[in-house]
Amino acid sequence: MNGQGSLPRQGGGFEREPARRVFAQELRESRLHFRETMEEKSPGFILLPTGVRANRVFIVGTLTEKERRGDQNLFYHARIADPTGTFFIMAGSYQPDAMQQIARIEPPAFVAVVGKPNVYESPSGAVLISVRAESITSVDAETRNLWILDTARSTLDRLDTLGKDEDSRKALEHYHTDPSLYRTMVYNALAQLKL
Repeated sequence: MNGQGSLPRQGGGFEREPARRVFAQELRESRLHFRETMEEKSPGFILLPTGVRANRVFIVGTLTEKERRGDQNLFYHARIADPTGTFFIMAGSYQPDAMQQIARIEPPAFVAVVGKPNVYESPSGAVLISVRAESITSVDAETRNLWILDTARSTLDRLDTLGKDEDSRKALEHYHTDPSLYRTMVYNALAQLKL
């Protein structure tokens, strides 16, 4: 997989996109979303300010609160905090595994989440990012710390290649990314590690 989109699978459909490790601050600042083709099953992406497209994300942090909503269409809203900010998570009837998992986990707890980022624009024009969870798992502090290290490394690697391929050039043009701000975010996250 070269990160340039989905490869068509035999029998139709698409291969699953890799789940990108991303800090909450960067995900919250992502605005550009698109589909590769007009096909209904074509995967949707957001373009991260550090220059990579993400159809799915892998996040680890502290589940700080959750709220069950709806009667007929039951779903959960949750907040997960990492060292850089907060992720907003949703799990509903279309994600039955994730919904059952989140129902069993009581905050505060370290969790790992794989899901699809969604971009919403409110009537006032504010852009909101949430993650529709595919899976939510309880993890320990060591796993959370390893995720911070891996996400820091992935973010710095993206910054090192910023502007060197089509997606990262598009990110620079759209976000006017200042690499020093994201490097500071990474170093601040690493400073909070409790090893």
